[in-house]
Amino acid sequence: MKALIFDVDGTLADTETAHLQAFNAAFAEVGLDWCWDEALYTRLLKVAGGKERLLHYWRMVDPEEARGCKVRETIDAVHAIKTRHYAERVGSGQLPLRPGIARLIEEAGSAGVPIAIATTTTPANLDALLQVPLGQRWRERFAAIGDAGTTAIKKPAPDVYLAVLERLGLEAGDCLAIEDSENGLRAAQAAGIATLVTPSAYTAHERFDGALLVLPHLGDPGQPLPQQLPSAAQRWADLGALRNWHRGTLFEAA
Repeated sequence: MKALIFDVDGTLADTETAHLQAFNAAFAEVGLDWCWDEALYTRLLKVAGGKERLLHYWRMVDPEEARGCKVRETIDAVHAIKTRHYAERVGSGQLPLRPGIARLIEEAGSAGVPIAIATTTTPANLDALLQVPLGQRWRERFAAIGDAGTTAIKKPAPDVYLAVLERLGLEAGDCLAIEDSENGLRAAQAAGIATLVTPSAYTAHERFDGALLVLPHLGDPGQPLPQQLPSAAQRWADLGALRNWHRGTLFEAA
């Protein structure tokens, strides 16, 4: 295992509630009578990408209007407002990283293991989320970053992972992906990357067939996992444990 590739929303932090609140705030600001509840938003998360999600919903509730000539322009404007509301919610630092994320990033840095991001979220959302817990120069910690602007086709297509692999200069078998959703798992699998899944509240009901391992989170000394991990004496996923699991997957594939 030569590199770690992280998804963002739901993986690095439980961001989806903040996204949902930001969407509804944007709808109210522009005078739309849309209001998404958690059940609806959970279903809409099957559509990767905020703008794609908006278009999908518009086609659901008013397919004729959604074919209008200014639909893309309107979606861009609403999404920009939504991004501002999201940044206001997470930029204060009140949204912590999930257990084990900060620790694992530090461990990888100390060990000289490159880390990367493969996400469908925007650069602005990345900055809003990560500049507080990881510092203003957080991008320097990552050897490669694939985001909403990297590829036109979103997960579950493998495009963003393939782009990140190219930037890392590594083969798929050299990397381990960490995801929280079925779409993310399918994207990483399609790129040939072994994947560990840590579901969020919005994705816990999904199927994770073929995942290397499914854990509630990565764990920390102060917030251990409820049971011991496979092939690890401690109750959190450290770099050594990830290497062992990854090695086992490659041997099975061989």
